[in-house]
Amino acid sequence: MATGGSGKSSSEGSGNAAGSGLQHRKRLSSICDTCKGKMQLVADLLLLSSETRPVLTSEGVAVADTFEQCRDTVIARTKELSILTHDIQSQLNMGRFTEAGDRLLEMTDLVVSLTECSAHAAYLAAVETPGSQPCLPGLVDRYKVTRCRHEVDQSCSLLRVTGLQDLTPQLLLELSQNISTNLKTLTDISSLASERSRDRFAKDQFKLSVKSMSTSGTAFLACVKEVKTQPSELTRNRCVLFSAPLVQAVNALVGFATEPQFLGRAAGISVEGKSVQTAVLGGGMSVVSACVLLTQGLRDVAQHPDSSSKMADYRERLRNSACAVSDGCTLLSQALRERSSPRTLPPVNSHSVN
Repeated sequence: MATGGSGKSSSEGSGNAAGSGLQHRKRLSSICDTCKGKMQLVADLLLLSSETRPVLTSEGVAVADTFEQCRDTVIARTKELSILTHDIQSQLNMGRFTEAGDRLLEMTDLVVSLTECSAHAAYLAAVETPGSQPCLPGLVDRYKVTRCRHEVDQSCSLLRVTGLQDLTPQLLLELSQNISTNLKTLTDISSLASERSRDRFAKDQFKLSVKSMSTSGTAFLACVKEVKTQPSELTRNRCVLFSAPLVQAVNALVGFATEPQFLGRAAGISVEGKSVQTAVLGGGMSVVSACVLLTQGLRDVAQHPDSSSKMADYRERLRNSACAVSDGCTLLSQALRERSSPRTLPPVNSHSVN
């Protein structure tokens, strides 16, 4: 039986392998887009913001109590980052696109964590300088709610552009879990803001916004569950249809929650503090920029066949990006270590990222 069907099985196996390889490349390309967007958003919110604020965890506490804790955490994570960037290249060179995508997701989480710690270290170092005033917390943390909005929007967008054949049960599960998690975070933040607000309109509007978002979310997630159990173009189109009001409801809530009166007061930073802050944020930005370039290089490789005339250039750019990540990590670590001697750092108006 095996011998009689060998020719057919061989051709089918070859076709299946090619199709599987294409799917792995498409998944990697999609992961690259997601990771690039996440890293850029975090950098925009924490490293390029004109306001100086502490960075809080999902529980509402600072990511670290002291500058020294932040510094040691960041330096340790730069070493982990170097290992991951080399691992990504190794997996890619062996044609393991799935593993490369998994490592890229790990790298992105690490970059986000590293960016948060760097931004918080910059805040702590800046407010400790003479003449600086610490931040006055508000009802809402702009960074957290904006991150949630981005996650919901990205998940809905991915579902809209993904064909039915690519909407695997695993992908649908990941999307629904991500959306549910972020909707819960927004609900918790808004409910607490409603309780603490002294303004009657704000109290009610936070509650109404949560109700609107919750209703839209329930309707959307019901469609996701249906396309998972009864996959068809009809059930997929329902997901696309009901994703729009969910995104609108989330945008409305976050737009309201991030009005100036709910955000408290940013820190007031002295000239000396600004110098230290700029050096640390600049080091953090060099790491993120290099990681974004690495992600773009990975996407280029994933989207083109190995026989492409440009493949050698793409792989060279990838190697250069990995080197840039290492250089950025060195610059960031140096800025953190030299924090106690701000005169050795760049002038306040040199390479400012604010």
